[in-house]
Amino acid sequence: MDIKDTIYIGQIAKLHGYKGGVSLYMDVSNPKEYLDIQSLYIDLEGILTPFFIDSFKLKNKGFVAVKFQEIDTDEGAKKLLKKNVYLRKDQFIEVDDNSFYNREIIGFDVLDVSKGNIGKVSELIDDKSNPLILIMHKGKEILLPHNESFILNVDRKMKIVNVDAPEGLIDLYLE
Repeated sequence: MDIKDTIYIGQIAKLHGYKGGVSLYMDVSNPKEYLDIQSLYIDLEGILTPFFIDSFKLKNKGFVAVKFQEIDTDEGAKKLLKKNVYLRKDQFIEVDDNSFYNREIIGFDVLDVSKGNIGKVSELIDDKSNPLILIMHKGKEILLPHNESFILNVDRKMKIVNVDAPEGLIDLYLE
């Protein structure tokens, strides 16, 4: 499988349970939409290797407990830790204009309704209680809550995230 025929969806985060189970962090809007997938591709030293799924159970905060066929020991599962996971493009579920995958918007310009262009997305901070979008503006950091109510839309062609930041929030960082 060639990487250009796939889309990154997450990373194997840790072992889950015993006998080869893993916890997969899915960088997707709604992991429930992927309950019926049969296989995933895992990047093992630059080679996308197919793994067939025995069980796929939703946990919380984007995590899924996965048991792969042929992986039945903790030693086997440990070889998958911190490895990137991909889906074939034809299995991928597109997101709407108000949603995005975390890695997708790195480098996008951020346009605020009242302040205009406030910088480029530098990083997404995946804090469970307060996820944030880190925006760089002329060497200064702006932290915007990663909250659906502030994100108006994502223009993938123009690489722009349109936002309506809470009043005064951007000023706190720029003054």
